[in-house]
Amino acid sequence: ARAMSMRPTVILADEPTGNLDRHTGKEVIGVLEQLHAAGGTLVIVTHDADIGGRAKRRIRIVDGQIVADES
Repeated sequence: ARAMSMRPTVILADEPTGNLDRHTGKEVIGVLEQLHAAGGTLVIVTHDADIGGRAKRRIRIVDGQIVADES
């Protein structure tokens, strides 16, 4: 929350909803999407297919190798 209050131009988020309940996770993703809509760049690392599916661009990595880059 502190990092986002400064309205950064780039946010790196590693499993931002990993230890959250479903409701709170949706709220966090909503805030991140609002920052993106305001012009910020998001880089989210996740194992959650639902979150990944919301991205405009998805880069899939398996065993350290890029196996897909989808827009």
